[in-house]
Amino acid sequence: MKKDITSREDIELLVNSFYDKVKQDAVIGFIFTDIAKVNWKKHLPLMYDFFENMLFYTGTYTGNPMELHRHINRHLPLTREHFQQWEGLFCKTVDELFEGVTAALVKQRALSISAVMKIKILDTSSMDKIF
Repeated sequence: MKKDITSREDIELLVNSFYDKVKQDAVIGFIFTDIAKVNWKKHLPLMYDFFENMLFYTGTYTGNPMELHRHINRHLPLTREHFQQWEGLFCKTVDELFEGVTAALVKQRALSISAVMKIKILDTSSMDKIF
């Protein structure tokens, strides 16, 4: 039986496992390695803080993920497929490692954030092409 997410250590395991999948992924991996050129030593601790704050309201994360994704979108237009792949890999990673109320919550919140980003980034990109 898997355990639920209860600590920062659990979040670190989730984030590390997820990004290991992302880096190898044919659909979105290149966005992180070639387009954004992610500095993993800086990015991973930020993601630990982000998800820890998302789940446990620690106040450890400060940042603007929407602006970062808009910046990436200016260099490589993001697509629904990119978002769907991210969502699928994230939920798969959670399900492989954890189960329980907090595991379900992190998936729900991540999918909600992704939905907002899709609306703001993809719809804005479409509007830019129209006007």
